[in-house]
Amino acid sequence: MKRVLVTGANGFVGRFLCALLSERGWQVRGTVRHPKSFPSLPKNVAPIATGDIESFQDWHDTLGDVDAIVHLVARTHVMRDQASNPLELYRSVNVRGTQRLLEGCRRTNVKRFVFVSSIKAVGERSEKACEEIDACMPETPYGQTKLEAERLLLDAAGAMGIAPVILRPPLVYGAGVPGNFLRMLRAVDLGIPLPCWSIKNRRSLVYVGNLASAIAECLEHPNATGEVFHVADNLPVSTSELISEMASALGKKERLLPTPVSMIRAAGYLTGRQDEVSRLLDSLTLSTEKIKRRIGWEPGVSLKEGLDATVRQYRIGNRSF
Repeated sequence: MKRVLVTGANGFVGRFLCALLSERGWQVRGTVRHPKSFPSLPKNVAPIATGDIESFQDWHDTLGDVDAIVHLVARTHVMRDQASNPLELYRSVNVRGTQRLLEGCRRTNVKRFVFVSSIKAVGERSEKACEEIDACMPETPYGQTKLEAERLLLDAAGAMGIAPVILRPPLVYGAGVPGNFLRMLRAVDLGIPLPCWSIKNRRSLVYVGNLASAIAECLEHPNATGEVFHVADNLPVSTSELISEMASALGKKERLLPTPVSMIRAAGYLTGRQDEVSRLLDSLTLSTEKIKRRIGWEPGVSLKEGLDATVRQYRIGNRSF
């Protein structure tokens, strides 16, 4: 039986991915930080507690008979981070944690390493669909350290006989989604008026099941090795369209206020929320032609279907939220 190690197995993407890989015949091992997280893992996943990934010492023994790795663990966006050196905190987890995991692969059976990066390694906004050949100009510590980890993997894996694959998703949504997407969903559910009617941007999203299926394909497809792929749902949406789709899935009427974009930006500046506001206003779309052409992957779930699944879980007592 094929064996795969999934880091961050109890996270939003990790739980969905582990269940899918188990269904596809993989023997799955999943890492979490603390043993108290073991119950949150899907059934048939062998749990491993690592503590902080950048400090874990036993990767070699853990990886002894593993065939492939999916690396999900990352320090993600921390709104209004108050750390004196946030870049160093991101680098500790996202770069040195990846490096320590790679070093643990030496003299093991690991043949493929799928690294889930982020489109933020490329940048925060784009008026055209981002392609894999575009220059990378990350603007945040998260994006910068994701790019550093990508380069580390591509430089080191080949010399170790490991086939690297890198995936760059945009915002991921689905049942159990955390963060800003959940906050927006709650606001729509509560009928809170949102100043988004005038926003006509274009943003790519990816449903968690679509991302998981892309990862699963990249674990096995021979044409995936050594490649960087952008992965997203087929159709980008504007912020106002997304809110309307959320309202439809919730069975509510959207309440959108026609607020000028310039006023929204000014409010973001005055409240210290420029980054959050930029994500509401700016366009960032991805081209997925490469992954479709190289390995034949297609997103199987539409935005409507993905939002319906998200809302169903949201309605069940918000247990995953």
